[in-house]
Amino acid sequence: MAGHAPQIEIDASGLQVAVLVTQWHKEVTDGLLAGAERALKAAGNETYEVWQVPGAFELPLAAKYAIGQGADVVIALGCVIYGQTPHFEYVCRAATDGLTRVQLDSGVPIGFGLLTVNDLQQALDRAGLPGSNEDKGREAVEAAVAMARLSA
Repeated sequence: MAGHAPQIEIDASGLQVAVLVTQWHKEVTDGLLAGAERALKAAGNETYEVWQVPGAFELPLAAKYAIGQGADVVIALGCVIYGQTPHFEYVCRAATDGLTRVQLDSGVPIGFGLLTVNDLQQALDRAGLPGSNEDKGREAVEAAVAMARLSA
C-alpha cells in the first residue's frame, strides 16, 4: 500500500471549480465526489459545479469544455478497474495523457482523481468512504487548488 498523502492547507475561495465525475462504478465515484466536496467546502468554496461524464475516456474533453466555460480548476474523478481485455490499458492511458495535455495546453490545474486499480476492493480502499484507507477525491482537490494558487 502506498503512503498516505498529507492534508494540504488550501484556499479554494473565489475559484471557479468544475468537478468531473464518471458514471462507472458509482459507489466508488460517489465516494470520490463526497471527498472532493468536503475538501472544497473546508477550503471555502461552495460554488463549484459537478459535471456528470460518461466514462474515463471522456474526462479530457470534458475538462477542455469546463476550462472553455471559465473553470480555474478542474477535478477529474473516476474509476477504471482492470478486466480481462486490453481495454483497461487503452482507457487509462488515453485519460491520463489527455488530462495531462489539457492541463499543459491550458495552464489550468487538473486534479487527478482517476483510480486505476486491479479490483473493486482497491477502489473502495481509496474512495474516501467510511472504512477507506485513502481519500483520493480530497487529494485531487488539494493538489489542483495548491497548483492554482502557485500560478496566481
